[in-house]
Amino acid sequence: MEKLLHYVWKHKIFPLRALLTPYSEEVEVLDVGLSNPNSGPDFFNAKIKIGNTLWAGNVELHMRSSDWFKHGHDGDSAYNNTILHVVNIIDCEVFAENGKKIPQLQLDIPARVERCYSELCTTEDYPRCHPIIRQLDQFTVHSWMSALLCERLESKAKLVMERVKKLNGDWENAFFITLARNFGFGLNGDTFEFWGSHLPFHALGKHRDNGFQIESLFMGTAGLLQMDAVPKGNREAATEDKYLEKLQKEYQYLAHKFSLPEPMSCERWQYLRLRPQNFPHLRIIQLAHLYHKGCLNLSRVLEAESIEQLQELLQTQVTEYWETHYLFGCPGPKNEKKLSKASRNLLIINTVIPVLYAYGMQHDNEALCNRAIQMLEELRPENNYIIRQWESCGLTVESAADSQALIQLKKEYCDKKECLRCRFGYEFLKNES
Repeated sequence: MEKLLHYVWKHKIFPLRALLTPYSEEVEVLDVGLSNPNSGPDFFNAKIKIGNTLWAGNVELHMRSSDWFKHGHDGDSAYNNTILHVVNIIDCEVFAENGKKIPQLQLDIPARVERCYSELCTTEDYPRCHPIIRQLDQFTVHSWMSALLCERLESKAKLVMERVKKLNGDWENAFFITLARNFGFGLNGDTFEFWGSHLPFHALGKHRDNGFQIESLFMGTAGLLQMDAVPKGNREAATEDKYLEKLQKEYQYLAHKFSLPEPMSCERWQYLRLRPQNFPHLRIIQLAHLYHKGCLNLSRVLEAESIEQLQELLQTQVTEYWETHYLFGCPGPKNEKKLSKASRNLLIINTVIPVLYAYGMQHDNEALCNRAIQMLEELRPENNYIIRQWESCGLTVESAADSQALIQLKKEYCDKKECLRCRFGYEFLKNES
């Protein structure tokens, strides 16, 4: 309930009667201050008039006055500049570390606000605020969606920059690992990132012109050349598979040449409920083709100025063996096994655009950041259950910029029940209160 008290204070949902201290001094709130999400007082730089005195300083909020002592604020000098203690129940006087008595204000939470907030927190419907979505004006929707999009891009860019930092500033390899993660298309995302992080890039760079050697290093590092990686029903056939044998010998040679560590465990890879087109073998072969052809050079991605150019860069194909296989020792009908346009769009949304945005932020290149946003606005929206649920409420989703914003809303606000930080939640409470 303390979160709700914060909300009432922040939005000045005060009773119509005069606000008074326990000593009947009138309190006039000129500025509630800036919300502080970190340690220290809840609101900085507030301006409060108590009686005839104007105060400027910090405000702390609790459900009970005694929470001041429970949280140790009486011994913390960071709270010495507190000018007002706002509480729901006054049960004692409070003092700062320097001995100063802190004025207090009892602030009630309006019953209708409390009831509506409870509804938001407990309803099983999703989105919880759906009754008011169709009533929202376009400015409110557009401004909140724009803010959510920036949040999502910045959070994705932060992950990219963390990878760059771990790689001592190597943007090329960070880009590849980011792409590898998204080649997992969900289920194997973590495993693909682990695999990408353990690839011997020093060896790959020396053999980039040899597609077969790239394939052997990719598959060998993934642990997929081991017989344990072959389904039990296919192992007998796999022992006679000449292509698998050739890859194994090539990997053994390269592992010895570059003193490579042991491959990762093949048990990391998931196959349950995966369509064969998403099997890790096939995705790794597609990545090997892109790497061998030089399509994954970061410079080419940074130079691409259109979605069409990026689509072309992400065009994949597989070698002859994989046209008739999804796994070793298990032949099937011939198929080129190219990435669909929809899959390439997802890779652009989840890999290329975050890397562009991160690179622009890191190098103070606003043009790259703007290009990333523009590309999202040009791409068709993703089609998943999150987007369909919001559309059913009346929201119009016109581009990938909109769908990315709504995914951010779902994951960072709805799932975490952060309705009090959400502008749609604010409109819901305001509408009902």
